[in-house]
Amino acid sequence: MAHPKRKISKTRRDKRRTHYKATAPQIATCPTTGEAHLYHRAHWHEGKLYYRGQVLIDNSQEENVA
Repeated sequence: MAHPKRKISKTRRDKRRTHYKATAPQIATCPTTGEAHLYHRAHWHEGKLYYRGQVLIDNSQEENVA
């Protein structure tokens, strides 16, 4: 297995890593609720699960189990 002949200095190591940057997530606004959420993600608002402006799950009403 190959081994380095010399220790790589902190400066050289950090120069190589200068391009590794964290990117801020893109925030979308729901057209129905006006709620801010991540792109391509469903989000909860007042007991309802929304995706692309449509309700997927509605937990706001209590279910009557008899």
